[in-house]
Amino acid sequence: MTDPIDGAALLDEVEAFHRRFNIFPTEAGYVAVTLWDAHAHLLDAFDSTPRLAFLSPEPGSGKSRALEVVETLVPRSMAAVDASAAALFRSVSGIDGGRPTILYDEIDTVFGPKAGENEQLRGFLNAGHSRGRPMYRCVGDGSNQQVQGFPSFCAVAVAGLGNLPDTITTRAVIVRMRRRARNEKVEPFRTRLHVAEGNKLRDRLAKWAESVQEQVTSVFPELPDGVADRPADVWEPLIAVADAAGGHWPDRAREACLAFVNASRVNDKGSLGIRLLTDLRDHVMVGIDRLPTIAILDRLNALDDAPWADLNGKPLDNRRLSRMLSEYMTADNEPIASRNIKTAGSVLKGYYAADLTDAWARYCPPPPEGPLPPLPGTENTA
Repeated sequence: MTDPIDGAALLDEVEAFHRRFNIFPTEAGYVAVTLWDAHAHLLDAFDSTPRLAFLSPEPGSGKSRALEVVETLVPRSMAAVDASAAALFRSVSGIDGGRPTILYDEIDTVFGPKAGENEQLRGFLNAGHSRGRPMYRCVGDGSNQQVQGFPSFCAVAVAGLGNLPDTITTRAVIVRMRRRARNEKVEPFRTRLHVAEGNKLRDRLAKWAESVQEQVTSVFPELPDGVADRPADVWEPLIAVADAAGGHWPDRAREACLAFVNASRVNDKGSLGIRLLTDLRDHVMVGIDRLPTIAILDRLNALDDAPWADLNGKPLDNRRLSRMLSEYMTADNEPIASRNIKTAGSVLKGYYAADLTDAWARYCPPPPEGPLPPLPGTENTA
């Protein structure tokens, strides 16, 4: 009888292997990627699988290298540059000998600004995040076509420039890669040498996964306070792996979870509508219970690092403001709309904070700590 594998020590070795070749921007990045590698061996134990994404604003930031190292550690790795959605979901169906772990480099060529839309691949990546969501396609020739469901549930890691569509970002652990600083050193990755080293760790991960499969299956680990909904779907499998490994990994996993979830809340303004609501709350109507539309537009269009002054070549105007806000509801379940505001000697159309409060609470990220300074020239505007 062989001695049981020490899961915590094994994850330490996997993390150390990454550290030899990868520079991640935070300690949480090493924890998340290591747990993701291990979770790919335990996929049948989970109802969801987070996408792992290495993204950067510029080439030469180590994204492809990170994906190469992951490739050595996961089961049945499948490099899928420029693969079609049809090829991917047929692969996941096990036609070629088992469900792969898909590694998609240069994902910006699929979703980047010059690539147009690729709804089939986006749909595959979205559907495959959760168990039991097959992709349906017509198969056969001519009048003999039949609808057939293809499994889509599989682990996927991607690398690319820029950002991913929101529907994929919310299902992913995003590691924001950076170019190495001059004082940051990594070991050169030699395929002939280091792939074999990674594969040995992969095989040990597979054996350890077999030993904890029953322990992990159907377990719903305790998540940090405030982690719910889609972030919980992303992190439950990773934290379950950490709990099964033991040692310092349960604590490190929860710390990494909070770091990633909080970063996403700070950096992700969500849709353009949520960005509008958030800017109204945090920059325009701070400490104000009502404001004329003309003043709201002036303040929004004056915001630096905001899209309002240039929406397809035109600034935000009152018609578009009205249309965007009308998609959200007041606490009385009425569309948010402008109302009369009495000013000195006249009546102007504008918006009341009371009408926006319910939408702020439902859609916006937590407000920043402490009051924000008013915009220049607006300190005394009532």
